[in-house]
Amino acid sequence: MARRFYVTTPIYYVNGVPHLGTAYTTIVADALRRYHLLCGDDTRMLTGTDEHGLKIEREAVAKGISPQVFVDDMSGRFRAAWPELSIEPSDFIRTTEPRHTALVQELWRRVEANGDLYLGEYEDWYCVGCESFKTEKELLPGNLCPLHARPVERLKEKTYFFRLAKYQEPLLRHYEEHPEFIAPEGRRNEVLSFVRGELRDLSVSRTSFTWGIPAPGNPKHVLYVWFDALANYWTALGGEGAPLGCYWPPEGYALHLVGKDILRFHTVYWPAFLLSAKIPLPSRVFAHGFLTIDGQKMSKSLRNAVDPLRLARELGADVLRYQLLRAIAFGQDGDFDHSALLARYNADLGKNVGNLLSRTLGLCGKVTGGKTPAFGAPTQLETDFIEEYTRRVGASRAHWEALEPHRALEEAIGLSSAANQYIDRAAPWAAAKADSPERVGTILATLLEALRGLSVLLWPALPNKMAQMRVQLGITPLAPAVGVDLWPMRFEPRAAGEALAASGPLFPTFDKDAEQALLAKLAPRVDSEKPNVPVVQAAPGTVSYEQFAALDLRVGVVKTCERVVRKDKLLKLTVDLGEPEPRSIVAGLALTFAPEDLLGKRVLVVANLASREFGKGLVSHGMILATGPSEALRLASVPDDVPVGSRLK
Repeated sequence: MARRFYVTTPIYYVNGVPHLGTAYTTIVADALRRYHLLCGDDTRMLTGTDEHGLKIEREAVAKGISPQVFVDDMSGRFRAAWPELSIEPSDFIRTTEPRHTALVQELWRRVEANGDLYLGEYEDWYCVGCESFKTEKELLPGNLCPLHARPVERLKEKTYFFRLAKYQEPLLRHYEEHPEFIAPEGRRNEVLSFVRGELRDLSVSRTSFTWGIPAPGNPKHVLYVWFDALANYWTALGGEGAPLGCYWPPEGYALHLVGKDILRFHTVYWPAFLLSAKIPLPSRVFAHGFLTIDGQKMSKSLRNAVDPLRLARELGADVLRYQLLRAIAFGQDGDFDHSALLARYNADLGKNVGNLLSRTLGLCGKVTGGKTPAFGAPTQLETDFIEEYTRRVGASRAHWEALEPHRALEEAIGLSSAANQYIDRAAPWAAAKADSPERVGTILATLLEALRGLSVLLWPALPNKMAQMRVQLGITPLAPAVGVDLWPMRFEPRAAGEALAASGPLFPTFDKDAEQALLAKLAPRVDSEKPNVPVVQAAPGTVSYEQFAALDLRVGVVKTCERVVRKDKLLKLTVDLGEPEPRSIVAGLALTFAPEDLLGKRVLVVANLASREFGKGLVSHGMILATGPSEALRLASVPDDVPVGSRLK
């Protein structure tokens, strides 16, 4: 029976237009949706817009229009943006829709019937940007919100309270019984620490403004914007007994993708509301990190809040999707570097996948008349390649299942690299000169099957380009269906005689001049408030604070360690960084340390360093910090009581 897979993004607050951060979460959700479709799962994706609250009311008043007119315009921008990025949600929910309002009020009634709401008066500091109250200990000096760095307001009003403290033990019990509920591990630890502290009852209604859903039975109150917004994941399915209700647990698997700044709302408040209403909890909440732009924090004053639609129109949606999915380890902070985008495009897609396609089809055009050849007797070269194909296809699938799209795509590109190496070793041109058509046919059939497999492995990230590649390969478009597993686990060369299409440049590369022209056009460089003044650059030999802050330095512990054959300086380690799986890291430590010396050692790791390939499938996913000459290294370290996964600040 097919799995039911339901993936959601946060619903985006309509006080701003779609930007790279919102695009990132939504692209990841769409890629996961596409992967699960390929597996034959009954798949559904939800996104939408959050449209109530004091901030929206104030912005509408400032513009001299009604809140409804304001949110209609802004929500429309989000709905229109996603198709331009090849994002295809199953549903788009708005919190101003009647279907949502009715079910949010039903949720309120169920919580109230359980005795978990009471009237009182609340006074505390309130951040309009967050739409939430802040305690004194959460604020920065000067009463600034830690997220927005803006002054908070002192608010006092009558409110309904939700008995959050009552759910401290039930929440902790759920976390213990379902350790996968919060991910990555570091975020889970944050939530556990918070809930083990003193939970205070939560203010869940407001009377100082009117733009919100009226509280049932007391319309002077509007529902707290987070009580309203969080419910969208459930209301979009129509509530209990609705046909779409099967996507919610226990029949379905519900995955919430969120930014780490809203983790507490999704892992503490939302499950507490559901426990009170006696509704099953979602299956998992996965929090990803923040993005910086070219090493700097996104900032309106620097005009570097990148417009993803502009990038997609210039380079194609697939190029943007690939960079966000491949370059950033999902769950960690990451940097969107325009130069790295073009470099990775040229290396991974142009000179690797595109080159493999053009070489193979070019040879088929010359040798087999543009038809698929027969796969004959394999040699050791084919046997070895098919073994690597099977391993990488399986590993890519495992990484998608583990919510590691960057590693899933790394395996796909590794397969393409292996195929390019295979074609060089097999040398079909030499076999053709030796008048060995059977041998040529076997080599080209092997390459065509590798390309067919790649067209599936890369489709979640590059749906348009892979559709074009399949046209050139003469195979039908991917047509996922529930219960049909299309993941190419078996290496099954095509029958001889099938027509291939003419080869065309699938990923035309950029030369240096073209790269510079694109960077000048796309990379943000000036201050929007002083458009004629360039952004101040760091002095030569120095880095800016933002560049340093972009480094993800973490505490890890070495789980395994072994020497690398024929590489005297290298050790291959697996290092636990508090993530679902240990990292594989290759380090030049072998002249100082024996493998057994490092087992159980705490080390410091650059966790968001781009992966580095050492050949023959050996890839490093981070860097261990050390000092000294190669034969007398000293590891950078921390005390043993520092938790694994802790980040250096």
